[in-house]
Amino acid sequence: MKKRFWNLRTRLLLTLGLVVLPSIALILFGLQHLERIERGHTVESAIHGDFQQMLTIVDKHLSERAFDMVDSVRNSFPSPLDKDTAEQLDNILAAHPWAACVFLYDNFTGTVVRLGPREVQDPEAQATAEKSRMLIQGWFGMEGWKLLDNMRKMQKSGDPPYFTYVEPTTRDGQQFLDSMVFFPVDAGPKDHITLGGVMFDPYYLKNDFLPNALNAIMSENGSAPRNDPHPQTAVMLHLAKESAPFAASSGWDGGPAEVELTIATPSPFATTTLAIRYPGTTIKAINERFLRTSYIVLGSLSVLLIAGLFFTYRSVTKAMELAKLKSDIVSNVSHELRTPLALIRLYAETLELGRIPDDKKKMEYYRIVRKESERLTALINNILDFSRIEAGRKEYEFRETDLPSLVQETMDSYRYQIEQNGFKYEEHICDDLPPVKVDREAIARSLLNLVNNAIKYSSSEKFLAVNLYRENGSVKLDVVDHGIGIPRGEQQKIFDKFYRVCDPMNHESKGSGLGLALVQHIVKAHGGEISVESTPGKGSKFTVTLPLNPEATPAGSPQPAASGQVREVGA
Repeated sequence: MKKRFWNLRTRLLLTLGLVVLPSIALILFGLQHLERIERGHTVESAIHGDFQQMLTIVDKHLSERAFDMVDSVRNSFPSPLDKDTAEQLDNILAAHPWAACVFLYDNFTGTVVRLGPREVQDPEAQATAEKSRMLIQGWFGMEGWKLLDNMRKMQKSGDPPYFTYVEPTTRDGQQFLDSMVFFPVDAGPKDHITLGGVMFDPYYLKNDFLPNALNAIMSENGSAPRNDPHPQTAVMLHLAKESAPFAASSGWDGGPAEVELTIATPSPFATTTLAIRYPGTTIKAINERFLRTSYIVLGSLSVLLIAGLFFTYRSVTKAMELAKLKSDIVSNVSHELRTPLALIRLYAETLELGRIPDDKKKMEYYRIVRKESERLTALINNILDFSRIEAGRKEYEFRETDLPSLVQETMDSYRYQIEQNGFKYEEHICDDLPPVKVDREAIARSLLNLVNNAIKYSSSEKFLAVNLYRENGSVKLDVVDHGIGIPRGEQQKIFDKFYRVCDPMNHESKGSGLGLALVQHIVKAHGGEISVESTPGKGSKFTVTLPLNPEATPAGSPQPAASGQVREVGA
């Protein structure tokens, strides 16, 4: 048996080991992974990369939107040889209010500059246009063929044939952006250097185009980089050597930028810088929150795993202990059954062979056979009662009963065994108790189980006392012995089924471990309770308390702790 138990435990430990070791390895791997993320700033680097990609997309889309607007202007540009060139340029300005002025350069006819309606009345705009005309005249005069050739090559390759000139400017005390886009004029003579240009209205760029374009681009491409749990991002554009936003998308909260990208030519916004951030938080804070959440989740999973392993181990261990206890019970019950059966057979055979001539001796043998059969019946009844309780089919029949008479009769039937075991027996039964509704057989069996335990576990000082008395509106039945006693830590466990006290003297006495569990079930089914007072080496006192008031236990209703059925029968 020990070998088998050890094998079961070995298999349990091996099974748990196969679960524990991978679990520990997984937890350690998770911790190391989080530490690497923390040391390498992996989350921050990933978000920075996504931000960089987002800014590249914003840069590209801004240029595309601006160049789409320039396309409609370029396709309308006249030839420098037309007589009404100035008029046609004015029509272009009228059709495109976002244009502040247009340029038409030809190396033979010179440079024509036309201003929009608002710019014509603005001295600063006129000065800017004149400055731009002189710049274009000199610049294109020296590098016109080279610029035209480069733009023609761009046009053939499918790229926008544009060249830009961008510089910040100040108007009315505010920062603006002068952005000019130059392009080849298809209507010009092939042997001429004919270049056109348009300047965006600075007010339109700052107050209309850029904010709307940034919002539209962020909306079309998603406001959060991929794999990022934060729901929203915001972008802004600022001028070179400036940190304040020149234009921004909705949601920009004015905090420091996380990632920046300087826009390069040929964008109409070259030399300006795009910036991106999370409103209300930072990448560092997101990284810390991610790590904190990951550590909490990993820690919680670790605690749950350890708790699960602990409860699994305890459950399986208890199941193994229960299996061992059941195996021991089979052995103990077999012994308990064998002893009375052997005595009955021995005395019956002796009587059958007629070897006892003395009638007095014969009567003694008959009495022993009867007592052993009663002992055998009591043991079998305990096992049957336990089986019925486990199956939920145990029934109790309540009748008006004279408890003093019941206790007296029960102890009289057991007195022979008490005397045979050499016990000093004391009995204190109060006679003036009112009738109590109980199941006679169940109460008698409970008393016999308590008395049998007292006899079984009293080795040196053999004393037994049974007391029946009234106290505080209830009837109390005490069974007192001077036996081996029960340690305090195990006094509540002894009422568990199959439980036996871990004491060497206890194991010398065979038993099923069911007696006290049955007593507790019976007492609770009667609405009462059982308690024990015990000191190791000095004995024990078991007290059964039953209510005198019959309404304390409603007819037909067992107490919650007792599984089974209660049936009340008339007196």
